[in-house]
Amino acid sequence: MSREEHLKDSHNRIINYLRISITDRCNLRCTYCMPEEGIPLLSHDEILTFEEIIRVARAAARLGVGKLRITGGEPLVRKGAIELFEKLIKIPGIRDFGLTTNGILLADYADALWNAGLRRINISIDTLSKAKFKAMTRGGDLNSVLRGIDAAAARGFSPIKINVVALRGFNDDEVRAFGQLALEKPLHVRFIEHMPMEHSPIGPFLPEREIMRRLRSIGELIEIKGKDPGETARRFRFKDGAGEIGLISPITNKFCDSCNRLRLNADGLLQSCLLGNIFTDIKTPLRRGAGIEELMGVLNEAALKKPGEHTFDVTGIKKCARAMPIVGG
Repeated sequence: MSREEHLKDSHNRIINYLRISITDRCNLRCTYCMPEEGIPLLSHDEILTFEEIIRVARAAARLGVGKLRITGGEPLVRKGAIELFEKLIKIPGIRDFGLTTNGILLADYADALWNAGLRRINISIDTLSKAKFKAMTRGGDLNSVLRGIDAAAARGFSPIKINVVALRGFNDDEVRAFGQLALEKPLHVRFIEHMPMEHSPIGPFLPEREIMRRLRSIGELIEIKGKDPGETARRFRFKDGAGEIGLISPITNKFCDSCNRLRLNADGLLQSCLLGNIFTDIKTPLRRGAGIEELMGVLNEAALKKPGEHTFDVTGIKKCARAMPIVGG
């Protein structure tokens, strides 16, 4: 495959987005993400090194992948993460670089992230109640996250996206409160339908239509047209609102036909579909000294394995067989 060609899957979708989980470790224990005792952690030898991650990213960039997003676990708990980000941002061809974090450490790292070149940030926060946040995360401090959001805004990060997993019986009564954030502040609040992953309950599903009904009780929603190819969110704004609303509905409103991404798991498996158990080992080639052309071939193999669409639905009959901290979302 030449440098000028794009990475494509067997359904003729261009793959130009790589999500990279750099750690399976997290400083929270969210109830929908993992069991109370946590998950078996990867050993030092099992997890990809930063040098290996950079090699994969360089190969992906050669194939036209221009967007990287760092995930975890919680990425900021891995020692040296800021230096990794700085190197990834400088890879020729990388035009869009983002980070997804739970926000607990964000206030401490906002300046360093900015200085490394990061400008886009997603913060996962599923409740604005201190008591519910502590219970749902099994001990987390909501104030730390709120300070992180304020620090990112003060430093100039844009967009700042607030990711809210919508859970019936837990935060469905807070949809309006989150909507008010987008009405009053220049934040992009994105409601995400709960996806059945390993260790997560199949149950508390809140569909897009119910989220929309609650949001419309605040005010008129105007759809933002002309979304980027591969964009997963349907985007709206309130009339005279400062921010945006996003709806990510992988269960009730599949967007598989425009999927443009691969995922690099923390243990070196390329995952072709978040809601499908389809993996390609890139760690073994990395550790036997594969050159960039061979790594490009492995990426191409993973892209060709992408299914036309996922097979999950509201019945939750099937689950992804990997825990979210390893996959990285």
